[in-house]
Amino acid sequence: MKIALVSPYDYPYPGGVVKHIFYLDREFRRLGHDVRIIAACSEDVGDVPPQVIKVSGSIVHIPAAGSVARITLSPLVYRRVKKILKREQFDVIHLHEPMTPALPLAVLRHTPLSPQSVVVGTFHAYRESNHPGYEYAKPIFERFFSRLDGRIAVSEAVRDYLVGYFPGDYRIIPNGIDLERFGDPALRPLEQFDDGKLNILFVGRLEKRKGFKYLLRAFAQVKQAVPEARLMVVGAYDKEDKEPFVFYARENRLRDVRFIGQVSEDDLPRYYRTCHVFCAPSTGFESFGIILLEAMAAGKPIVASNIDGYRGVLEDGGEGLLVQPEDERRLAEALIHLLKDPALREKMGRQGQATATDYAWHKVAQQILDYYRELLERKRH
Repeated sequence: MKIALVSPYDYPYPGGVVKHIFYLDREFRRLGHDVRIIAACSEDVGDVPPQVIKVSGSIVHIPAAGSVARITLSPLVYRRVKKILKREQFDVIHLHEPMTPALPLAVLRHTPLSPQSVVVGTFHAYRESNHPGYEYAKPIFERFFSRLDGRIAVSEAVRDYLVGYFPGDYRIIPNGIDLERFGDPALRPLEQFDDGKLNILFVGRLEKRKGFKYLLRAFAQVKQAVPEARLMVVGAYDKEDKEPFVFYARENRLRDVRFIGQVSEDDLPRYYRTCHVFCAPSTGFESFGIILLEAMAAGKPIVASNIDGYRGVLEDGGEGLLVQPEDERRLAEALIHLLKDPALREKMGRQGQATATDYAWHKVAQQILDYYRELLERKRH
């Protein structure tokens, strides 16, 4: 099959949707399919992989759902997409977050130029509150939505959220995990942190919705009960992002907080291997727990917020512990409980590894390919 994967976001910049597209591309090409990624790419990133069709280098930062979306609003996208669809004539056009301006909407506008294509949309995002764009522009979005031959939701939480705006059938196909990379038994802990301390790992941007401030406050309580604890903070954040948290740690004489920042794809699995407990204190807006799966694949127990997107992946008392969001006291209690119980950490880590196998990327990719074939067969008839 000739497949187009359409990214709504700046493709070289790390994020859950971009990772999803990266792994689908890898798995599809491994199975012999002809794949193109249609995306905007920052001007300063240099060369992109040959299968990436760059439609714009102009990126704007738009606040969205407690995060910042890096998208293109360039008017040039419209004309370039038109040429690409005319030229390539894909069997499948697969858009991720298809209602995102401007690239996915431009692709949907021009899908009649490739009449034999089936058009699929994967919805990743989830909100606890109403979506203002969907609320006020629903008639416009419905026209684009009607051009989708198939719809995928990455979790039941996303599906249940969407049907309030766009009723219809959705196929639930989850995100995946690179088991070979995160579960490699040959991975060694990082030497500088393999010194007898008990490591808590946080991975993510320092955005409000990620809830890091509650983890930092909880860590102050953890240190009183477990003096040998250390907090490792990994993610794509800059000096300005971390400044208020560094100030808090200094003001409260909170030791053993290590702001590591962005790490390489090769090093990230080693950080999971180095930690004793992984913590995901997000306050909401999480459609699916990709980082939870990464920790599970590495065999690590988890303390996470009890939110819809995480409950679909982690069972409380199974692969880890779920606590009420924004409750630093309960968060601290759960972390202390696991840090003081090595046998429980080992048991939860083993269960997490077993759970992660269900989300291996080759299994997820095969589910999506089967859905493509089902839609193509339906279109032929």
